[in-house]
Amino acid sequence: MKVGETGRSSGPAFVRRAKARSATAETVAAAPRKIADTVSIMGIPEVELTRKVRAAIVTLMAEVDSLRHEVEQTCERLAHLERLADQDPLAPIANGRAFVRELSRALSITERYGTPSSLVYFDVNGFKAINDTYGHTAGNEGLLRVANVLREHVRDVDVVGRLGDDEFGVIMVQTDIGPAFEKAQRLAGAIREHPFAWDGHEIALEVAHGVYVFKPGESVNDALAAADKAMYEQKLASKVTGS
Repeated sequence: MKVGETGRSSGPAFVRRAKARSATAETVAAAPRKIADTVSIMGIPEVELTRKVRAAIVTLMAEVDSLRHEVEQTCERLAHLERLADQDPLAPIANGRAFVRELSRALSITERYGTPSSLVYFDVNGFKAINDTYGHTAGNEGLLRVANVLREHVRDVDVVGRLGDDEFGVIMVQTDIGPAFEKAQRLAGAIREHPFAWDGHEIALEVAHGVYVFKPGESVNDALAAADKAMYEQKLASKVTGS
């Protein structure tokens, strides 16, 4: 269940393209036409359908069916490879390359239409301690938990990606600073409320977050740097207050 959001869409662009390829494969793989139907379309009179002509038509239709099957398999492989190219190797979210591409697209929309969108930068607190205490496999499990919580608690139109070892980003489409900051706090709370079990221990996860609203004319690097800076300032403030 999505938390605090009701907007739905077909999802991020890299997901929509993969679905489009699959739809193409399904269209190409439609039920084969009967030879008689093809013959009628070709306008070949019945009297001219000699044994050799019939044999040639049968051979031709077999080749068409084979090519149709090959195209279907190729489309499925391309869609699978596109998903692999865009997905983080650890978690079912966008990798850094795909996330930057989606951020560039969101910035272009803001530039063209002036609609505000926000970037939220998350960093897992104490991640090195988890690795040192429980091992890197446990650390990976923690990162997977963070990724899944983020993915399950945002709208389909938003984009979740892994930006670094223990750093994550969320593009909140058409969301201004106030709602974005409130949502970031809820996401951080959801991560805190979902510890994971490892080797008989319950390991809690905490994240720092920074929120930045795009400005027209900014680059991807500008937006990432600003959100990262906001996250770092929030992390320092939390250490000072002990919260």
